[in-house]
Amino acid sequence: QVQLVESGGGLVQPGGSLRLSCAASGLVFSAFDVSWYRQAPGKERELVANITSRGNSANYEDSVKGRFTISRDDARNVVALQMNSLKSEDTGVYYCEGRHVNYFMIEYWGRGTQVTVSS
Repeated sequence: QVQLVESGGGLVQPGGSLRLSCAASGLVFSAFDVSWYRQAPGKERELVANITSRGNSANYEDSVKGRFTISRDDARNVVALQMNSLKSEDTGVYYCEGRHVNYFMIEYWGRGTQVTVSS
């Protein structure tokens, strides 16, 4: 059974930091590109960052560039999202998504973790 489980969300003040983790099981993790998405209340889900299966390339949504860093540890089957200098507009549910590098229709999602940035 394939599972992606997000953790690390919570309530943080503006300017603070959080580190999200996406733990995968039941799949060959190194064969998957992994992305973090977020969905704010009343808004559509948007791509925040992604990292290739080899970990040699990462991309970021413009508003998080320089503040967020995505990384992966295939030995532990974990992808992390380090979020610094958080802003209220970063509030939302953060989801992890894994997509097979060769078979794009093979896609898995986690259930999400809530991030709230508020004073």
